[in-house]
Amino acid sequence: MRIAVLAPIAWRTPPRHYGPWEQFASLLTEGLVAAGHHVTLFATADSLTAATLAATAPCGWSEDTTIDTKVVECVHIASVFERAEEFDVIHNGFDFLPLTYSGLVSTPVITTIHGFSSARIVPVYQRYDETTTYVSISDADRNPNLRYAATIHHGIAIDDFAIHPDPGEHLLFFGRIHPDKGTAAAIEVARRCGRRLDIAGIIQDESYFQTEVAPHVDGDRVRYLGAVDAAMRAEVLGGAHALLHLIDFDEPFGYSVAEAMACGTPVIANSRGSMSELIEDGVTGCLVNDIDSAVAAVRTAGTLDRAEIARHAADRFSVDAMVDKYVAVYRDAMANRS
Repeated sequence: MRIAVLAPIAWRTPPRHYGPWEQFASLLTEGLVAAGHHVTLFATADSLTAATLAATAPCGWSEDTTIDTKVVECVHIASVFERAEEFDVIHNGFDFLPLTYSGLVSTPVITTIHGFSSARIVPVYQRYDETTTYVSISDADRNPNLRYAATIHHGIAIDDFAIHPDPGEHLLFFGRIHPDKGTAAAIEVARRCGRRLDIAGIIQDESYFQTEVAPHVDGDRVRYLGAVDAAMRAEVLGGAHALLHLIDFDEPFGYSVAEAMACGTPVIANSRGSMSELIEDGVTGCLVNDIDSAVAAVRTAGTLDRAEIARHAADRFSVDAMVDKYVAVYRDAMANRS
């Protein structure tokens, strides 16, 4: 099958540290290539892939402030659709804007919806609902006004993660530092438990970091590790007693949740969004609703079987399983278009 994968270009594919949509595009692309498909990855020129790389932007616009985001994204998207006849399917991992090109080509367009940044973008999805194919990344993130071909949870590179031989007693926050992700709540839980908290991730909300996070960072009880690159993810995730994922929004999916579990690390998460789909309460982690229940869950997390947690993650979040499900969607879309 000839497949075009359209990645975002905020970051390199795969990302050096943060970039969940680019991470998805990379894992899907490499999995499709390994499965024997002919894949062209449309991404930044510095991207790393076994597929054929097509690039119009030299690097991610988040990594070069001189780049005009709107200009490079428009040219990037157009470069895919101008070559549409070369492909059996176009897989859009970019967001809603490529949908506006979809009616100009005969090639089926499959869009992975990574979430809705605002209700204002939903009308674009509704307009192309009958002529393109949508995949949700969790049942929790489905919009009732759209039709979906499937829900496919993200796969992760299972072999890149392993059970840590000597996990510590500290807790971990791993993700972008933003009120939605609950960094301050993680600090409070760790304080009440008398445990160290390591914080890893990019600072997405500088004001929040300066007022709610930085005053607690002392290098001892609370440590800020910065953005952790791919080479260190397993060590950081696997070395913790538990991952605190106390989100304050309905998260469509959480890479750090699946990756922590692949290391055997239990996850303590607020029961919102997709968390009940990713975490088996009392087996791979604990679903909680407030600070008090999160504090209580820290002790429970220590009783969970880390080997069993890792087995669950390997069974549920492999790249091979993700690729097989997407290929089935591609074949259906091609049959329907025919």
